[in-house]
Amino acid sequence: MKRNLLRGAKTLLLAFFSALLFVPAHAQESFSQCKTRLNEMAVNRGIDRETANSVFAQLTYQPRVIELDRSQPEFVQTFPGYFSKRVTQWRVDKGREMLAKHGALLAKLNEKYGVPPHYLLAFWGLETNFGSYKGKMPVLDSLATLACDPRRSDYFTQELMVALQLLQREGLTAQNMIGSWAGAMGHTQFMPSAYINYAKDGDGNGQINLWDSEEDALTSAANFLAQLGWQRGFRWGREVNLPDNFDYTLAGYSDRRTVAQWSALGITKTDGNPVGTGDLTAYLVVPAGHQGPAFIAYPNFRVILRWNNSEFYAIAVGHLADRIAGGPELSAALPELPAYSRTSILSLQKELNRRGYDVGKPDGIIGPATRAGIRQFQTANQMIPDGFPSLEVMQAMGIKLDT
Repeated sequence: MKRNLLRGAKTLLLAFFSALLFVPAHAQESFSQCKTRLNEMAVNRGIDRETANSVFAQLTYQPRVIELDRSQPEFVQTFPGYFSKRVTQWRVDKGREMLAKHGALLAKLNEKYGVPPHYLLAFWGLETNFGSYKGKMPVLDSLATLACDPRRSDYFTQELMVALQLLQREGLTAQNMIGSWAGAMGHTQFMPSAYINYAKDGDGNGQINLWDSEEDALTSAANFLAQLGWQRGFRWGREVNLPDNFDYTLAGYSDRRTVAQWSALGITKTDGNPVGTGDLTAYLVVPAGHQGPAFIAYPNFRVILRWNNSEFYAIAVGHLADRIAGGPELSAALPELPAYSRTSILSLQKELNRRGYDVGKPDGIIGPATRAGIRQFQTANQMIPDGFPSLEVMQAMGIKLDT
């Protein structure tokens, strides 16, 4: 209870001080001056002056956006926690329902773009629960707030300009452009730059509306994935079984091999058959260490990462797609793992560096460098070198767990 109260107080203080950022008169003037500059920039880029003036006159600063931009999660999410919350029976059932509803369209999209229906549905399900939650922040206000903030001003200024182009091109209204705090929009949560470059009119009404048209959203997702490099006729990857005494130093993108080579190493599908005999390149992903499931990732896995650069996300999309198409649940059980605090991971990184396993500047994030350092430590200490910060590793390194 005390910990929850402290956490709640911390959140309130963050919100309070974030709100203070633009409360003083000079700060209000600063946002006002920024809007004036952006208004002129929009006009210079082809936005009708009357439209630009009307939009910018109504834009308001969103302190919550800055708070979210600055905030970091207190705990580091593990694969079991991430996966179990996203690949749910509800999403599987809803995906199959949407497959029946949009079957004809999805078949046409598969023929044109080469992206099978179940993958489009999996993206849709993970992004917005099939359109049931598209965000609640005013997109133009959020983008203007971030464009006037120095941290990533150039990026969000560009996204704001593109959003205004979309508003004008598609006959949208600022009031209807609702999305995430960072400006992602519609059923598929496209940023404005993705919207303007890849979105398509799927229902043929002459407008591309990713909020109100499921047909537009699915068509746009198919085009986006095709443009990102989706390989027609291939899977994302699959869950696999690893042989006893497998060398876990072979896991990761840096050690890519053909499926024939992986088969020669004893890796099989979960039904015991070889993963393949061809020259398709793949790599091994072990997101929860040697005690959890293992996956072989094909080139389309990398395409999913271009949509969202998270291996957890890519596995969730792939497996949810498989389930929607009638595939089984995971063969391997998800291990019970603690939710490590960022403080604990920072301590781990500092200790790895101190012991000579260079993982770079400690940041509390388990990335490739940290996994490599863990693997080196495990190898030196006769542990299974899966690069995963297991309890065994944390205890061996004397890391206090702040859970």
